[in-house]
Parts: sequence; structure tokens; C-alpha cells
Amino acid sequence: MIKIKEKYGTRSLGVWKGEAIGTAQQEQIVRRFCSAWGTPNYFSNDSECFLGRWMGYSLVCGNWTSVDFLNSKCIILWGSNPSYSHPNTAALIMKAKKHGAKLIVIDSRLSQIAKQADIFVQIKPGTDGALALGICRELIKNKLFDYKFIESYTIGFNDFKNYVEGFNPQFVKKETGVNIGVIKKIVKFIGNSIPSVGIYVGVGLEHHENGVNNIRAVACINGLTGSFDAKGGNLIPEPINMSKLTLYDEIHLENLEPIGFDKFPMLYNLRKEAHTMTAMDTILTEKPYPLKGMIITAANPVITNPNSLKVRKALKSLELLVVRELFMSETAELADYILPAASFLERSELHCHTSIQAVNLTKKVASIDNCQSEYEFWHDIAHRIGIGKYFPWNNEKELNEWLIKPTGISLQEIEGHSEGLVYKPIVYSKWIEKNDKPFNTISGKIEFIYKHQKDQSYVNELPEYKSPSYITKFNKKYPFVLISGARKLVYYNSRNRNLKLLNKTGQKPEIEIHPLDAKKLGVKNKDMVKVISAVGDINIAVKIVEKGEIMRGVVQVTHGWKNANINQITHDNINDPISGFPLMKSVQVNIVKL
Repeated sequence: MIKIKEKYGTRSLGVWKGEAIGTAQQEQIVRRFCSAWGTPNYFSNDSECFLGRWMGYSLVCGNWTSVDFLNSKCIILWGSNPSYSHPNTAALIMKAKKHGAKLIVIDSRLSQIAKQADIFVQIKPGTDGALALGICRELIKNKLFDYKFIESYTIGFNDFKNYVEGFNPQFVKKETGVNIGVIKKIVKFIGNSIPSVGIYVGVGLEHHENGVNNIRAVACINGLTGSFDAKGGNLIPEPINMSKLTLYDEIHLENLEPIGFDKFPMLYNLRKEAHTMTAMDTILTEKPYPLKGMIITAANPVITNPNSLKVRKALKSLELLVVRELFMSETAELADYILPAASFLERSELHCHTSIQAVNLTKKVASIDNCQSEYEFWHDIAHRIGIGKYFPWNNEKELNEWLIKPTGISLQEIEGHSEGLVYKPIVYSKWIEKNDKPFNTISGKIEFIYKHQKDQSYVNELPEYKSPSYITKFNKKYPFVLISGARKLVYYNSRNRNLKLLNKTGQKPEIEIHPLDAKKLGVKNKDMVKVISAVGDINIAVKIVEKGEIMRGVVQVTHGWKNANINQITHDNINDPISGFPLMKSVQVNIVKL
């Protein structure tokens, strides 16, 4: 590290944090180290998962939201299958449904939870924005919106109203494949439930060329119905007032320009993150400057990032690659140094659950020699390289006490509430008692239109819809549309494929194909096929699904498999222009029988 700093400067080191690290507390420890060292290049998996949704909602209401499921009258799951990705959430939804809530599931696949929906809406991949804008048009046309909320707490309604006029049911049906009768039924369910309309947007909307604007369009349904912060709607949580672990107020590194800022500045402007989608090209080309060292903790980009062959090539070319892991991952195999990390059972850390506005403390219950927690690792390395003053706490208990001190809550109080101590009760319709700028947007109001000059070069004023490339630029060479990344119940994202016990459940890499497409290709279940994109190819077994489970011409492959890594054929250079998120769920491919 010292040699790289002396030769190339502090910004030539990047730190990459994966989701497996756990809590926001651990993330902030990593961010603190980056600032203390002097690099703006803090990377995280969030720049290809979750932050697209966060941006879409933040541009409309100023924040990510959580759904008040148990009080909802109409729940819309859009591009999400919580039965597999978040079973606890699925249980809440089923409980709400028992109490009379209507459930609408919008997805390109008939997922497990979609089978229990009052309306399942099967939509062409990447056309979600057209459907959302069409729903908005019908709500406005039928006067099914909260006029008082719109008049007092929003901006841009008239411009938005004029824009959605172009999204009549006939156009929406042609673009999305959703029948007009279904659109009208969705509008009726929403209209009968105002303002208790809860919309949960999943990862299924992020990985498209127009993901953020599509998500903005969905958030505008919340805006029309006045369901932001309404009982049964999308709640804007109030965070706990803990001490700040980050050093952004004390150390300013903007003049060093983080990786990706030249292409996707909003990520750093909103979240102080460098962009993983541009990291590999920077490593390989040394433009805009050399990135020569990387510390990766709890992430496996060789498997999770698009164009994985490029990822492998780039990481192998680094002068220093350090990986902190529990297992020998595909990324760890490339490392100069592999450091054993502590699991959640070996850490004592605070967890803030903003969706229920509660905090709890997990206790360290196990200890394995030479396995360091996040704090222990960054504390020790900081003291070795001369920036130890930024890590003054001797252990995690001291750190936790410092973090929680401003709240007036003690660690002992939190320890007595294993399910979480509520630090602040949820308050509905907080905007009523606030001033004339109650939301965390630039205008202080819900923004149907984003009209702020400094961001105008990369953020459209309106949530403009653009058809996916497979519609506008159909390539006969690649006649199928690939969705990647549908979840498996026994695994969490790309993790745990190395656990023999879980693998005994019979899970294996497969490509889901419509029966008529399989017939045309001349393939049967378990036949091997080659899936080819403009990026690369993989060999994989066929799984023919039932009619209605997936559209004709659309195929799906779950990610996470080493021997059939779908990210060998996904794109890293076809990106959403606002978030920079990669194209992973509407990829044009061909399929050839082997």
C-alpha cells in the first residue's frame, strides 16, 4: 500500500465492500478508512444492486421508502419475488392479504408470490416505465388521485399530466404486452385504496437501459395517490441520530475525482461512491488515472459483476489485490493476500432497522483464531500505516458506545430487546406538521418533474420512457431476451454455492425456456445448450417451464454459478445513463443446441 501511494498517489487504491459485510455500521467503517487514507474510491455492490431503486425514489421523494404492508389496502410488488428473496416480507404480505389487502404482482416471470396475487401482470422485460406512466394517465383521467396532496406538496404535476397523455392503453398494451382490461383493473384497485397504496420495487427494474426513469415513473404513482408517508403506503423512515462514523464533513476529496464520476456523477453526488461499472476499464487502461491496488471485503465480483472475463483480467493485473473472505471465492483465488474474515457470529455490532425505526445489538458468540472483524482489520491496518488517530476505539464495545451516545440510549437497554428497541414510533403523514418543504428533495416537495440545472445534463426533467434496445434495435443474430438473476430459495444472491448441504437440494444452473421456444429449438429438459451474447457465451442445461410462467422469446438464468456464470454474457458497457447500472435483465442472446 505504501509503495503504491508513493508511486501513484492515494487515489490509486480502491476499497470494495460487498453486501455480505452486514450492517451500515460496517460500511461506514470502510468509508472512514478510505477518507483517512485519502482515496475517493470507495466501491460497493450497491452500484449494481439497490442504488438504482434508491435513486429513482430519491429523485421523486428524496429518499428510499419502506412499505407499511400490514396497513395497506393495495400492495404492488414490481419486479420482486420476496417469497425467495425476503421470506419475512412475503409473510407480512400474506398476512395483509388475509386482512383484505389486494395484491398486484408485476413481473416477467410467474414467481412464487405471483401465483398468490389477485392480479398477475406479465410484462415484457424493461417496459415497466410505459406501464407505470399508463397507470398514471388513467388515474388522472378518472380523477383517481389526491388533489389536495398534489396541490400542496408536489411540483410539476401539469407538465407530468401532459407527458403521460401519450401513454394511452392501446400504446401501453403494444409496448408492454399487458392487456387493456388488466390495466383498467389495476387502476381500479389503486383508486379504491387511496392513500393506502404500498408499492415495492425490486431489483427487476434496475438492470435495464432506462431503469431509473422507469422507477421514477412508478414512484409517481405514489405521488398521485398521496401514499408517501400515508398509513398503508410508502413510508419515509426517520433514521436514528447516532454519531457519524464517516469523515466526509472533515475530509474533502472531491478534487481527486472518484472512478466513474466523469460518466455517472449522480452516484457520487448522492452517495459518495465510486462506480464499479467503470472500475475494470480504469484498471486496464489507467484512464483517467491508474488504479493499482484493491482491498475487497465480502464481495465476489468475478461472479457478480457483468462481463466477468474482463473482471478477472482486470483484477489479475493489479499490483496489489487483498481479499477478506469466509471461503475461497472465485475472486479470492486471484488475490495476493487472502485474509480470513469474521462472520456475524464473531462480531458485536449495532443494527438499525429504519423500516420499523428500531435498533438492536448482535453479540459476539464465537471466536476463531486469526479471523478479524471489520473494525479490527481496519483499526489495525490504520495504526500500521500512520492514520490510527481516526480509529481511536480499542474494541467494538467502545465503538458501539460512542456510536449510540447521542441517542441517550445505552447498550444495556438495547441488549434487553433482542427483536429491536424502537427508538422512535412511526408517524404517518409527517408532511402535514412540517414547513412548506417537508420532503428531502431539492424543492422540498414531491417532484413529478426534476428541474435542477446542475444535474440536467444526465437527469431528464420528466421520467421519460425509452423502449428497450431489443424492441427498437432487434438483432436477428440474438433473437431471445435474457433475464438474469432470479433468486433461488436455498441460496442468498450468489452466496453459499460451496455448501454441500444446500447443493443436495438438487439446485443446479439451468436456463428457463418457454415450451414453444424449446420445441422450436428442438431441445428437451436437461439438454445442454450454448447461450451466446455479444459479450461471450456459456453452456447450460435446459429447464422447460409451464406455459404462462415466462413469455415466449424470453429466457431466464439465475446468477451465482461458477461453472455456468451468466455474467460471462452480460454487458458492463450498456448502462442506465443516470445510475450507470448494467444491462442484465433484457440482454439479447441466441441459443444453440449442443
